[in-house]
Amino acid sequence: MEKNERREMSTADLVRRADAADSAVLERDPVTGGAPATGADEPRTALFEDEEAQQFRTRWTDVQAGFVDSPRSAVERADALVAETMKRMAEMFSAERANLEAQWDRGNDVTTEDLRIALQRYRAFFDRLLNM
Repeated sequence: MEKNERREMSTADLVRRADAADSAVLERDPVTGGAPATGADEPRTALFEDEEAQQFRTRWTDVQAGFVDSPRSAVERADALVAETMKRMAEMFSAERANLEAQWDRGNDVTTEDLRIALQRYRAFFDRLLNM
């Protein structure tokens, strides 16, 4: 490519730039500019506890098994199960968001460190939402 020639930007280039910008902002401590102290390496947790997830899977297996004998009923049951699962997820995320808000919404009695940790936890929460 010649010096004055410009290459079209691809979507992969945009993604790399956005990822780099996000990392530059969120991976630094807003006070010191260094690496975050705590909360950045928190393990990602599953959406559902093992037992609850297994119950949903078992019910899904039952829905599938019923398709042979009653296809319409199986599809109706699948719809109901998906709706129930989504409702449960909404309840869980609502509770988690309330917990996060309680950590930083204390009026003027909150430190920058508290806010930094809250932002990191929001980032982890946001990642869970996007990675469902």
